[in-house]
Amino acid sequence: MSGLLILIPVALGLGLLGLVTFFWAMRQGQFEDLDGAAQRVLIDDEEPEE
Repeated sequence: MSGLLILIPVALGLGLLGLVTFFWAMRQGQFEDLDGAAQRVLIDDEEPEE
């Protein structure tokens, strides 16, 4: 029973931390250009060595 007194606040704190991080990422524009990031993975910028 005493374990729950520690684990429940830790779980709530981690959930709150994840929620704050998600909203921070949304405000920073991390989710605005999802298609561009997917296309940049496919573009090969390096020139082949001879």
